[in-house]
Order: sequence, then C-alpha cells, then structure tokens
Amino acid sequence: MSSGAVHPTKIDHGMTAPAELVHLTGCNPVVLGTEIAGQLTPPPQFAHARFESYRPDPGFPSQQTAVTALRAFAEQWVPRPGGFLFRSRAKLSGAEHPGVYLDGGFGVGKTHLLAALWHEAPAPKYFGTFIEYTALVGALGYNPAVQLLRGATLLCIDEFELDDPGDTMLMSRFLGELMAGGARVSATSNTPPNALGEGRFAASDFLREISALAANFATLRIDGLDYRRRNSEAHALSLATDADVTRTASMLAERGHRVSCDSFDALIAHLAGVHPSAFAALVRGIEVVALTGVRQLTDQNAALRLVAFIDRAYDAELPIIASGIPLDEVFAPDMLAGGFRKKYLRAMSRMIALTAASSHPPPE
Repeated sequence: MSSGAVHPTKIDHGMTAPAELVHLTGCNPVVLGTEIAGQLTPPPQFAHARFESYRPDPGFPSQQTAVTALRAFAEQWVPRPGGFLFRSRAKLSGAEHPGVYLDGGFGVGKTHLLAALWHEAPAPKYFGTFIEYTALVGALGYNPAVQLLRGATLLCIDEFELDDPGDTMLMSRFLGELMAGGARVSATSNTPPNALGEGRFAASDFLREISALAANFATLRIDGLDYRRRNSEAHALSLATDADVTRTASMLAERGHRVSCDSFDALIAHLAGVHPSAFAALVRGIEVVALTGVRQLTDQNAALRLVAFIDRAYDAELPIIASGIPLDEVFAPDMLAGGFRKKYLRAMSRMIALTAASSHPPPE
C-alpha cells in the first residue's frame, strides 16, 4: 500500500519538534491518482472489522438479518488451491444480484459491515468513499481508472453521494464497466428525508439515481439507533474560551502528541484551496485537532468542505478540541432544511463523537 507521500513537498507537520503546535493552514498536500488507488482500503478504525465483531442490537432484528445476508454474499468466493473460485451470484432475498446496497440510518454499523465484507473478499479489492473514487477518476482519467480497477473481486463504496447528477452518472457508468468485468459491488449512501430528523435513509433514492444498474443491487435494510448518540451528550463538547483550547493543545504537544491548532475561520478558508481528495493527507500524522472560534456557517460551499474534512478526521479517529459554539451547531437552519441535509446530519453525528473523544486524549 502506498505510504501516502505528498507532492511536491512531503508534509511532516512539524514532527521533529513535538513540543510545538502545528497548523493545518500551513499544509498544502496534493495527492497523485496512483496514491489514491493505493489507499483504497478501510479506514484505521475498521482495519479489524469483522462480522464476528459487529454487535447487533437485539431491539432491531434487521441488524442480525443483514449480517446473515452479507455472510451469504461473502460465500460466493470459495477458496481453492491457487486462488478463489467464484460461485454463482449471491442469492439475497430470493434473487441473484452481483451488488448489495446497505440501507440504514446514521451510526447503525453500515461502514463496519461494509469493511467486514471487504475483509472476506479475496484480492484485488478496493474500499473507499464516493469522493475518493471520483477523485481517482479525476486524477487518472476515466479509461485509465477503469483499467486500474478492472479485475477487482469487490468494490466497496461508502457514502455514495446522490447530490451531484454529473458525478452520479459518472460513477454509474464506471461501476457498470467494472461489474460487467465480474466485479461485485457493495455500497452505502446517505439519503435521509427531512421529516423527524431521524437520519433515516431511502433505498429508492439510491436505486433511482443509478437506474441503469439498479437491477444489479439487492437492498439490505438496517434499522437502529445512532450508536454515537447512545452514550453521548446532545451536543458536541466545547471549551469555554480560545485560551482554554490553546492551553490544552499546548499541554498535549508538550507530552509528545502531534497536535494541530488553527482558528476555525482560517481552516475553513484554507480548505477552499485543498482538493477534498487530499484532506486525508492534510491530517496524516496528527493525533489531535484543536480549533478556536467556532461559529455558524452561512456559506454552503464552506459547510460542504467542512463536512468532507470531518469525514476524513473521523476516519483517522482524531479527537477534536474546540471553542466557540458547539461544532454540531455550525450549520445554519436553512442548510439543514435543504438538499444537503443528509451530509450535515452525518457530520453533526461525527463531530459529537470526535469532541467526546477529546475528553479522553491519547495516553502519554
């Protein structure tokens, strides 16, 4: 797997001086297409995700049903001397499908199950978010990207985005070519309706947007509660003042942790000049993110960049220390009522989890 080197200048985030705070606003990573492909594996917190380690909530039987169905899907790869024999298409819900779509609310374990399926599949296999796959196509070009992933046994696509018609059509065509070559696909997406704010999803939205491929997908519904909210406060944690954030960040840095510290406005402005595909490289090597002066956002483009940044911070399991308003309140009410509501709800859930993690900083 690629080491994720950043070009043209490798970023070390000041690791040679661990007692000093570093600034994300001073980093400008540019990641090559081949590096994106080399990093298409589950995020660190799902490196050991298995079906056995998924804990179904007995109050929601659909969770166990999904595990059972995905195990059956994984059984299509049968070991044999010298490799794997592909059995016939997995049978889900009485029909044959080369793809499976995990349909459920926030925090019910869809990504865990997606990663568990990836771990069951033989190589070559790929796991990434929708934006990582579109970034790969953008960096390499359509045909080279198809050739690079051709022959894959499994493509896992987390957070399939349905907001941009152009990207959705591109990915539908891309997946169609790879599935025609024998690749199996598993995907999740975020499409909750506005009602009730439950963060529930709608499989019909996903299937409608990929209409040319819809018949290839079986849908597994996963009901349940957002585990990130089960034992957490109703809001993201926030320190009283900017000075509290700086003091806490400095203390952690003095203990040898790699801590970034930026003002919220400066980070938001900086993200505008960094491609979202490089956000993971932006935080690579960082152990804690500190933000001062968090405020409500009124610009939708800025809000969407923050969502993408939070997704990568969540993948890297980075605790966040912040001052100002609680991070889950940064999205203006009109944004939460708009077409990107699904992304904002996911980000809010993740920011609650990351600020809660900051109350348990990395051990010395």
